[in-house]
Amino acid sequence: MSALEGAFCRSAPWRLAARRVVRWVIQGVSLTGDVLEIGGGNGATAAELARANASLRLTMIDYDPVMVGAARKRLAEYSHAAARQGDATQLPFDDETFDFVVSFLMLHHVVDWEKAIAEVARVLRPGGIFTGYDLTASRAASWVHLADRSPHRLIERGAFEPVLAQVRLDAVGLRYSFGGRVLRFTARKPALST
Repeated sequence: MSALEGAFCRSAPWRLAARRVVRWVIQGVSLTGDVLEIGGGNGATAAELARANASLRLTMIDYDPVMVGAARKRLAEYSHAAARQGDATQLPFDDETFDFVVSFLMLHHVVDWEKAIAEVARVLRPGGIFTGYDLTASRAASWVHLADRSPHRLIERGAFEPVLAQVRLDAVGLRYSFGGRVLRFTARKPALST
């Protein structure tokens, strides 16, 4: 993440928007049990998830130790939430650890975002849900990221669905919004057959 994006993620406007963003992204899915947020930055969205549901066991990871420090401070008031440093392409968790994994506008910061999705599939329990949103490839998004020189790889329209299928996640809700510039997604790991 660039310095500009980091500053935005630490800003008051982003903290104020977090509540609406979380509701818009999860599309009515009721989060329960063990929840992982990947690339949670300074913890604004994790704090909103923790505030809204005290029964969650929430873990937030981010690659940037400065962001993790900010997230720890923000989440300190929630005994059921924790922040730790970690790489989305090598999640530091055992297989089938989480009921839900959420991702809020971070996958495009992972050059190998397909590997991050494979890791999500690995740590989800059978029947678990992966939900979130991200930028798709557009001129505007490309210009912003090229100007700030942050590592990134925007998701091409139509590229997300085959990756979900490849890691055996069933797409149950994919919606392109804002003129196709944003992808909102929900995918489910199949339950074990009885």
